Amino acid sequence: MLKRLALAALALSVAVPVFAQSPRGEAKATVAGKAVSIDYGRPSLKGRDMLGQAQVGQAWRMGADAATSLKTEADLAFGAVNVPKGEYILTATKVAADQWHLNVLAKADKAKVADVPLTTATLPQSVEQFTIALVGEKDKGTLELHWGTTALKTAFSGK
Repeated sequence: MLKRLALAALALSVAVPVFAQSPRGEAKATVAGKAVSIDYGRPSLKGRDMLGQAQVGQAWRMGADAATSLKTEADLAFGAVNVPKGEYILTATKVAADQWHLNVLAKADKAKVADVPLTTATLPQSVEQFTIALVGEKDKGTLELHWGTTALKTAFSGK
């Protein structure tokens, strides 16, 4: 009987694939002397065109596994769109063929705080693993998303 149980357990372990989680990434910058950081999952394309497959109007969680999160000690302004200091969840929505918005959601209740238009550009080389970059210089900053040959970008200021 014990031998049959061991064989059954072995068969289940072989039959049920184990899915590895994507590695986590963190983008950090200092803006207006204050810390801004984004924690996110870094999936790989593996031959797919993930951003090309995105459906217009459907939110994308910008990464893999756990939600992408923004923590800012500075009040941020993306043009006329203001995001007070705090902790947020970030998603992105394709609003047209080559147009995207960054969605800023309250971490506590996932209520929408802001929609930030993103500019779209084509990268000279494909980026296999999803990457978020934050760059800060004095009271200005940029946020960039790179995946495949697509770059999505927005500028912001902090105070």
